Amino acid sequence: MKKIRIALCSGAISFLLLSGAAMAEDACIDCHSKISPGQVQDWKVSKHSENDVTCSTCHGTEHQNADDYKKAKLPDEHVCKECHEQQFNEFSSGKHNFGWTSLNAIPATHLAPDEMIEGGRGCGGCHNMGIKTEEQKKEQTAKGYRYQNNSCDECHTRHAFSKKEAQSPYACQQCHMGYDHPQWEMWSSSKHGERWFAKKNGDLPEGAAAPTCQICHLPDGTHHNETAWGFLGVRLPLPDNKQAADDRVTILKALGVLDPKTGNPTPILDAVKAVRMAKLDQESWQKERDKMLKICQQCHSPSYVKEQLDMGDSVMMKADRLMAEAITTVAALYEEGLIEKPANYPANYPFLLTFMHTNGEKWDKDLDKLSYIDQVLLQMYMKHRMRTYQGFFHVNPDYAYWYGWNEMTKDLGEIKELAKTMRATHKKTKIPVKK
Repeated sequence: MKKIRIALCSGAISFLLLSGAAMAEDACIDCHSKISPGQVQDWKVSKHSENDVTCSTCHGTEHQNADDYKKAKLPDEHVCKECHEQQFNEFSSGKHNFGWTSLNAIPATHLAPDEMIEGGRGCGGCHNMGIKTEEQKKEQTAKGYRYQNNSCDECHTRHAFSKKEAQSPYACQQCHMGYDHPQWEMWSSSKHGERWFAKKNGDLPEGAAAPTCQICHLPDGTHHNETAWGFLGVRLPLPDNKQAADDRVTILKALGVLDPKTGNPTPILDAVKAVRMAKLDQESWQKERDKMLKICQQCHSPSYVKEQLDMGDSVMMKADRLMAEAITTVAALYEEGLIEKPANYPANYPFLLTFMHTNGEKWDKDLDKLSYIDQVLLQMYMKHRMRTYQGFFHVNPDYAYWYGWNEMTKDLGEIKELAKTMRATHKKTKIPVKK
């Protein structure tokens, strides 16, 4: 009889504990149905709701009322890993995991207003992706920014965390669009994108091929992403063609990766290595190129695929000829003293990684020392060169030519003309005034 009483007692305790937990969750739902109803509705239609992944599973139990909302835990990727270990491991080894680290490795990040970075309305709105260290989280929190703590909800937006949403090209659009990486615009107006929209609208049979971002860059549902050329569009080893090799060295100098005087690597190269911003050996580049060859061959013949990708490589070399000529033109103005070297530049040479902050200072300092010709140069590299090679690889004629190559040509013409004007103006100021 004693054992039965103990069993009944244990059952009662378990029932009370479960009832208490359920009541706590009900309290969360009741309160947030008034404060943030969209979040509650998203959770109700999610797989999490169906599988008893409740508010406290992710947010803990310390937050109890409106005054102590900061006690609510904001889950990071490690909380997701408890159920999604494979996806976590794939993500952590891919390029998306370097979003935050690569952003902070770029000098321009530290010249912009904090709201644009930690506040998430500029580069930080997308580049918050990446598993942050505890130190990085504390630094962010100390500045007053407690959100943007998780990468998973970039593609599986909270609180629905939908797999179907993350598999849609629209999920990629929010980040891969705009000034320096308009992949959405390129893909959506290419033949690949047109076929996807046609199929979505019922204008193509269900079995028709319609390549999406995910099919090409995250095949078979993997969370590991990588590309051959990378974001900067430079790589090692240098090409065999001497002119092409010299042009790439010139670009690497303007990125601060190589010293303009000696050609030796700088500490910036270590940052590039740390986040795999560029492929630094033939093997790692070839690995990603072979993956893409295989993916494209799902629809096209091997010879056609290789020919198209080889043409893309060739166009990059020709674009780099224009780019290097522009860099050399501006670099000569530094050498001649017509452009004063900003104190924060690593060398007396154009420095592309400050973006439009061509005075090398924070947004509110020395605004009268911004270099316009450097800004045109940056636009040529970060906007039009990107469109040239990315538009070519995304099979978009208008982006590759009119928005890319043609604009690079125009930029070079403007830079040449600005350089002439600056020299002419400089000489006039040196002519002594006759009395």
